[in-house]
Amino acid sequence: MDARQMKIIAAAEALKHVENGMRLGIGTGSTAEEFVRLLAEKVAEGLEVRGVPTSERTARLCVELGVPLNSLDELPELDLTIDGADEVDGSLRLIKGGGGALLREKIVAAASRKMIVIADESKVVETLGAFPLPIEVNAFGLSATRIAIEKLAASLGLAGAIEQRKSGEGYFKTDGGHYILDASFGRISDAEALATSLNAIPGVVEHGLFINLASLAIIAGPAEARILAP
Repeated sequence: MDARQMKIIAAAEALKHVENGMRLGIGTGSTAEEFVRLLAEKVAEGLEVRGVPTSERTARLCVELGVPLNSLDELPELDLTIDGADEVDGSLRLIKGGGGALLREKIVAAASRKMIVIADESKVVETLGAFPLPIEVNAFGLSATRIAIEKLAASLGLAGAIEQRKSGEGYFKTDGGHYILDASFGRISDAEALATSLNAIPGVVEHGLFINLASLAIIAGPAEARILAP
């Protein structure tokens, strides 16, 4: 079974949690896109949902496939968000942002009563940090913000390259017009302390540590999906 098939299995399991009339946060990334495709089939069969996309990329796919959309301002309280993850540990702490939508993903997740993570087995880790941590930053004062992050990392015993994400010949910009620094810290022994400290740096718009947001994770393996719960 290839990676895409496992993503489809996880997405199909998550779809079982979607009920008629739900206000639904719809995530970003390759696994979330498999969920959108399956959701669109149910919508075509008569399922009524109102979706809030976490990125322009997801919005385009939903429009193309006929999934009804609203803005978060129109639906500020959501029943459920379904999204992927770049890493998930046994306590349902996540690293997200590989697709560059971490700010909107976190806002939508926080506005939801429940968040379900869908992923394949390769995303499950004992300790977060093998995947570089995305940190969304303001363009103004970028160098000062990077230095502040480096000093913070050193104070927490973390080291590794902090690189500005590129896109083609230039630098990647998020849907909100910000830049992303990818921090290759390796093992993050205290994700909570890092998250709190990053939030205190003025130039940091958001970071990819999602803590106390996921309600459960559906993890697809070669044979079947399993559930991670707190």
